[in-house]
Amino acid sequence: MRKTVKNLRFYTDLTEYRLPILHSFFILRLYVKQTSKLPFIKRRMMNMKKFTCLGLSMVLTFGLLAGCGSSNSGSSASDPQGSAPAQQETAELSGTITANGSTSMEKVIQILEEQFMIDNPGVKASYDPTGSGTGIEAAKNGTADIGLASRALKDEETAAGLKGTNVALDGIAVIVNAGSKVEDLTVEQIAQVFTGEIADWSELGGDAGAIACIGREGGSGTRDGFESITGTEDACVLSQELTSTGAVIEAVKNNPQAIGYASLSAVEGKEGIKAITVGGVPCTEETVLDGSYQIQRPFVMVTRESEALSPAAQAFFDWAVSADASDLIRQAGAVPLA
Repeated sequence: MRKTVKNLRFYTDLTEYRLPILHSFFILRLYVKQTSKLPFIKRRMMNMKKFTCLGLSMVLTFGLLAGCGSSNSGSSASDPQGSAPAQQETAELSGTITANGSTSMEKVIQILEEQFMIDNPGVKASYDPTGSGTGIEAAKNGTADIGLASRALKDEETAAGLKGTNVALDGIAVIVNAGSKVEDLTVEQIAQVFTGEIADWSELGGDAGAIACIGREGGSGTRDGFESITGTEDACVLSQELTSTGAVIEAVKNNPQAIGYASLSAVEGKEGIKAITVGGVPCTEETVLDGSYQIQRPFVMVTRESEALSPAAQAFFDWAVSADASDLIRQAGAVPLA
């Protein structure tokens, strides 16, 4: 069968070049017929010149045919090998990606996962909003591919073999009820409010009334970031400790005397509350990025140093921290770093 195919290819190539060959023989035949009428000596001299030219013409023709045949056979042999890398490059990612942690990162991680699954239909990504402390622990014990924390890792966490990679920055907005007269506080005043040193709104230019401080539960990355920046670690006097950013926003919305803190990405566009300026600086993407807004923290992806991620999880991680994901991070209300 192989011999038949080879012969068929040869005859196909020969057919392609039969015209130049037939043309050469036709000229030779015509020449013999015409020169037979000439005197013998003159005819002999012309024969020498013409046969030389015709010989060269036929050599070139057969050389072209042979070269083309070898080229065709070479290309047909190399085609299967040449297509293999292309097939490997287009191989689709597949598998699952599990993320667990910060509720403040909900908008960011969800928009990233949704786009990644659109681009990679064979991948299924999930996110469990359990809080930064739980997310860090999930990365440590391997129950999640990627932990999410809205604070930098502590020394004891990195010593345990964890690695934190910043994916974005986030401003922690200080929020009050939309009906409050208070528009601006300094970091020092905010600390005094949350430690109970200032207990009435009238001391800050607002209507008289006891201040109700709303905060997050212990282990929250938002709480950790807020307390470390304001210098109120283990000193806050809270009316309510809630387990999610959304719950804090809702509590402040429903209490005219309340003050709280929440991620910038979660506050934007919310009715019933307002973010006050801190030291005269609003909480915006621009002021977070240039550092002029003081109460800010990183959004961190947490992984284990000693264990490689799955191909799908690694591809997601690399894409999330690249410039290609910046617009999506910005859409989610956070400040991209790439």
